[in-house]
Amino acid sequence: VVNDVNSLIAELGIKGELPLVVAGNTTMLHVFFGENPASMGVAPYKPVFLQSITAGGRELGLKGVSEVRSLPSVHAFVGADIEAGIGLVEDTLSEKHSLLVDLGTNAEIALLSRDKILATSTAAGPCFEGASIACGMSATGGAICEYSEQGYKTIGGLSPKGICGTGLIDVVTTLLRRGEISKSGTLKGERKFIAPNIYITQDDVRQYQLARSAVYSGIITLVREAGIDLEDVDVLYISGGFSSEINVENAVEAGLLPRALVGKCRVLNNSSLLGAVRSACHNEDLTAITNRAEYVDLSQNKAFSALFVENMTF
Repeated sequence: VVNDVNSLIAELGIKGELPLVVAGNTTMLHVFFGENPASMGVAPYKPVFLQSITAGGRELGLKGVSEVRSLPSVHAFVGADIEAGIGLVEDTLSEKHSLLVDLGTNAEIALLSRDKILATSTAAGPCFEGASIACGMSATGGAICEYSEQGYKTIGGLSPKGICGTGLIDVVTTLLRRGEISKSGTLKGERKFIAPNIYITQDDVRQYQLARSAVYSGIITLVREAGIDLEDVDVLYISGGFSSEINVENAVEAGLLPRALVGKCRVLNNSSLLGAVRSACHNEDLTAITNRAEYVDLSQNKAFSALFVENMTF
C-alpha cells in the first residue's frame, strides 16, 4: 500500500512535502497506519481506533508527505470511506431523508436525516467487483459494462475481456426478460454466452441473487429502522467504483434497488475519493458525522434475516 501511494505521489511531480488525507475502510486504515486489525475478525469486532488520527509521513514510509490525517470511521464495518461520502452529500441536503449506497464487496448503506444518521454494512460478496463471477473482472478496459438485446459495450471500446458489475446487472436483467432466468433464479442451460468466450453460469446468477438481496434488504431494513417509508426518501446516492455506468432501471428490474426510488437516483461514482478531496480542501475532520451516526447490526437483526430470504427470488 505504501509503495503504491509513493508511486502515485511521484507521478504528481510535487517538490517538497505536503499533507495527505486518507479515507478507506476500517481494516485498510489499520493496515496503512501499522495497527493490527485482527480484533475486527472476531466478536465483538472491536477496532483499535475509529477516530481521526495523524501520523508523520516519514514515519509511515511515505515520500513527499509531511503528515497523514485519516478521516474517522463509524464502526468496524462502516469506515472512513462511507463517512467521506456522507460528508460529501450532507451539505447539499435540502431533503428530509436521503440514502447513500456504496456498492462493493461490503455494501455500506447510510440513511441521512436531519437529526441522525443510520449506517450499516451488508456482505454483498465480491460479485459486483467481478471476483466470484466466471468471466468477471473489475471495471477496467475491456470489461463489458453495458448489455442489451442490441449487444454489448466495453470500457474503452476494447475487445471484451470479461464482465464488470454494471454489465452483470444488465445481463441478468436481459436474461430475465427473455425468460432464460426464472423467477427463482434458475438459468436455462449450463452457461449463456454474451460475447465471444464471455459467458455467465448458474453459479454467477446465484452469486448475484445473494448480493442483490443483501443490498435490497439492507436498504429496506434501514428505512424501517428509521420509522419511515421508501416514499419518504427524497434521493438515493449510488456510489462505488463502477457506479458511473449503472443502468438504474435495470438495477431496479433485477431487484438490486427498490422500485419506489427509481426516479430519485443520483450517481456519485467514487464518493470516498471525492469526500476525501473535500475534507482536504476545507480541512474538515468529519467528527460531527461520527457523533450523529448510529450503527445498525444486520447480523443481529431478525427483520433483515427474513427480508434476505424473501428477496432472493426475482
